[in-house]
Amino acid sequence: MILKNKTLILGSKSPRRKELLEGLGVDFIIRTKDTDESFPSSLPSSEVAQFIALKKAEALKNDLSLNEVVLCSDTVVIIDDRILGKPADVNDAKSMLKLLSGRTHKVITGVVITSINKTVVFDVTTNVTFKTLSDKEILFYIENFKPFDKAGGYGIQEWIGYIGVVSLEGSYFNVVGLPTHEVYQALLEF
Repeated sequence: MILKNKTLILGSKSPRRKELLEGLGVDFIIRTKDTDESFPSSLPSSEVAQFIALKKAEALKNDLSLNEVVLCSDTVVIIDDRILGKPADVNDAKSMLKLLSGRTHKVITGVVITSINKTVVFDVTTNVTFKTLSDKEILFYIENFKPFDKAGGYGIQEWIGYIGVVSLEGSYFNVVGLPTHEVYQALLEF
């Protein structure tokens, strides 16, 4: 149904993206290349996810055969126009969650679908509002879920999302790491 006579390549090591793509019932293989994820400091924060997703896709594009299509993405968490990456340690995770506590932030996923002769680029934004989190809740989450591989220091699909998310405007799956509805539509039209 999707990408007839084409092989889809997921350009990501993320177990969450793999799981979400599997949930769409799409056959794919995983192929990644280490990519520099830096970006110009002058780049608006809202454009960073697309910029990095494009870098990931470009790194894989040269090795594509005619019947291969690559899907790459990058997710950023933004509050006060500041990008929160993956926390370096416990203190970093604590300060990120304190910053998000009781406030609304944006989660933007940039998506690139590319083949040798066609490229589609888009992003999806979700607004997430957290309740005011206690220091005890923040510490419990960090100690038990070790969110050091997650942008913004949290995974919405984990305990902190269950107890902390007051409201969500947009795609839940976007916050997990891949806007599944939009990806499905883009693959159908590719």
